[in-house]
Amino acid sequence: MRIYLDHNAGAPLRPEAREAMLRFLGRPGNPSSAHREGARARGAVEAARAEVAALIGAGPAEIVFTSGATEANNLALRGVVRAPAGLVTTAIEHASVLETARALAAEGVRLTVVPVDGDGRVAADDVVAACAPGTALASVGLANGEVGSVAPVAAIAGGLRGSGVRLHTDAAQAAGRMPIDVRALGVDLLSLSAHKLGGPAGVGALWVRRDVGLRSQMTGGPQERGQRAGTENVAGIVAFAEAARLARRDLAVAAAHCARLVDRLWSGLRASMPGVQLNGPAAPPRLPNTLNLTFPGCSGDSLVVLLDLAGIAVSAGSACAAGAAEPSHVLAAMGRDRETARSGLRLSVGPATTDADIDRVLAVLPDLVAQVRGGAAA
Repeated sequence: MRIYLDHNAGAPLRPEAREAMLRFLGRPGNPSSAHREGARARGAVEAARAEVAALIGAGPAEIVFTSGATEANNLALRGVVRAPAGLVTTAIEHASVLETARALAAEGVRLTVVPVDGDGRVAADDVVAACAPGTALASVGLANGEVGSVAPVAAIAGGLRGSGVRLHTDAAQAAGRMPIDVRALGVDLLSLSAHKLGGPAGVGALWVRRDVGLRSQMTGGPQERGQRAGTENVAGIVAFAEAARLARRDLAVAAAHCARLVDRLWSGLRASMPGVQLNGPAAPPRLPNTLNLTFPGCSGDSLVVLLDLAGIAVSAGSACAAGAAEPSHVLAAMGRDRETARSGLRLSVGPATTDADIDRVLAVLPDLVAQVRGGAAA
């Protein structure tokens, strides 16, 4: 039996979400069509919209379905910012934010990237101060999927209030792992991804506050209230909604369960492996399910391979950066040297992770680290 500890890359598909999806696969019905089959599909999409909105305390009409958080992030940035306006973001954002921000900078947008501290946390005052006159948008991820740090998004929103600067947050890693209320956060746009919640890959959403003027990046139809053209993925959307419903229902229990397992894993590794280093905050606020470690003198990529052979799935960082020759930009932004930034090992648990899974990692990992170090020394 394999052990899956890479939930931040993608959570296993929930059985209930799979069943919801199967009910619409292979059945005709375009949500934009006027006949009975179209009305059925349209009703399913609108019911799903309400369920996804409930996960973040939003109104259904404010949800725009996308192909995932990457598209949602692109839509948020490109839909609000155009040259010569300013865009502010942080050094540890997901590639879909940072690369889009750099592309906009190449088009004449004034880009400011705010640094983080050694735990991967950004200061709210630094973000607010970076929003010079003419800044159109600040984009700050709610929780970092590599090291688990949580950004002070509500404080940033408070500091920007009345300035005219819009605030976007990528909540793909946070949703279902910590409570989210868009009104309390004070943001204007928020991105979500189904497959982080136990829904299918290829579906996501962007929450857009009603008063935000968003320019569609996909044209060719009036779908999603004119903000995202194209026939909706009905089966994927209803599965996303079911995963969102379950995540909202189980949030408190799942978060406590994951936090306990992560604390147990970290305590066990510290006791058995002196010198192991934690990347990310040691205390809340942090993602309850995420642990990023460095074993000095030990390649993270090598450990990923050996753990995989031992039946344990983990990662060396963001799935979008897997296989890249460059070190983790998150660890580098936290001040780690190049070698350390290439040696991170991320373990991310989920609601179905068990104590026996953690025991297996604690039993296997010390020997694998010693094996890698021995090979490096040779």
